Amino acid sequence: MKQMKNKNPLGTDKIGTLLLRFAIPSIIAMLVSALYNMVDQFFIGRSVGMLGNAATNVAFPLVITCTAIALMCGIGGAANFNLCMGGNEKENAAKFAGNAITMLFSLGLFLCIITKIFLKPMMLLFGATPDVLNYSLTYTGITSFGFPFLILTTGGTNLIRADGSPKFSMACTLTGAIINTILDPLFIFGLHLGIAGAAWATVVGQIISGLMVIGYLRHFKTVKLTKSLLKPHSVYCKKIISLGMAPFFNQVSLMIVQIVMNNVLIHYGAHSSYGSDIPLACAGIITKINMIFFSINIGISQGLQPIISFNYGAKKFHRVKEAYLKAAIAATIISTVSFLCFQLFPRQIIGIFGSESEAYFQFAEKFFRIFLFCTFINGLQPITANFFTAIGKASRGIFLSLTRQVIFLLPLMILLPIFMGIDGVMYSAPIADAIAAICAITFAAYELKSFSKK
Repeated sequence: MKQMKNKNPLGTDKIGTLLLRFAIPSIIAMLVSALYNMVDQFFIGRSVGMLGNAATNVAFPLVITCTAIALMCGIGGAANFNLCMGGNEKENAAKFAGNAITMLFSLGLFLCIITKIFLKPMMLLFGATPDVLNYSLTYTGITSFGFPFLILTTGGTNLIRADGSPKFSMACTLTGAIINTILDPLFIFGLHLGIAGAAWATVVGQIISGLMVIGYLRHFKTVKLTKSLLKPHSVYCKKIISLGMAPFFNQVSLMIVQIVMNNVLIHYGAHSSYGSDIPLACAGIITKINMIFFSINIGISQGLQPIISFNYGAKKFHRVKEAYLKAAIAATIISTVSFLCFQLFPRQIIGIFGSESEAYFQFAEKFFRIFLFCTFINGLQPITANFFTAIGKASRGIFLSLTRQVIFLLPLMILLPIFMGIDGVMYSAPIADAIAAICAITFAAYELKSFSKK
């Protein structure tokens, strides 16, 4: 057993080299995934305008739901897979991979059906105004066809990385995004389909990415995946869900905050000089821009996962500690660069997505600078939450994933506007960010200290 552990590069190669090998493809994949929505946002802003951008913001909670399901099954399956491989339990590792694949596609199909049945109530719940509703119904009604493939791609790429193929994992997502980018202007401007064209371009890209993932999973490298392994078993499904709960709750909390923020912005925006539609459109664009930078940190945490899980399973705690610290430093550097961009160039960034009124730009600049003021420390929370998931301590990972969005941000977002109006929404974020970072640092320091005793 010891000899087999030593042969695996996850247990022997330099940590810095492993982080680059696994994190860079993961970062690119996450960036591309975030750019799916940004490409639509860009072309919709240039064709339909502000109301089209507001519609994609209303639809965004469902995209977050897809990501939540995908990460729960994908990261949960990959973490269990690598922990078993580190402990030389190949048979169990194969069963975790097979069950994760089944969960990904079946839950994606279920979400597609539910969205079709309750489409209009969902759009109204997510904050669609009368002017935005028809756009959101069109866009979401079409993109929901791609949900099974989006979930399979996002979750399946985690399993592909766990199998030791981070570059192919990146290629799956990258291919779909390139196709989407090519088809967007063709469908929107060439075929004059408008917002429907952007939606169909997205679906085509997602289907092709999903087919690439299916093709790889049929030829897994480290274990042989047979049809019998796809049959779901409660024992394996529960363990996958257990270790996937932290990223799942992180995404679900993002969705809840997005829905609440949309409705709060509409309510308090109507009582301000900006009106309801300007805050809704601006916040949607800015949230997605932040997701691009934040996705880099998510990519680092996903690239970190197989390194942490394998070495923790092999009881190489000094390597686990080194990997976490290097990932945390890298995430903080990226977050600081993001902070500087948001503070120095807000008007230039928002201007990429179309020209609007001066009130629109004034609100966007203010929202950028206040809402994202503590961006420089935002990398610590996802890195630390995924660290605890990777070592099998799901409850701590879940708690940390909930700190920023649900435990701190959500109450502040509801309470502060009562006293400060629409500005209260903006100030709620930096306060929540600061407290969440303190929690992450405290939990990580305590755990790393325990490694010395082990």
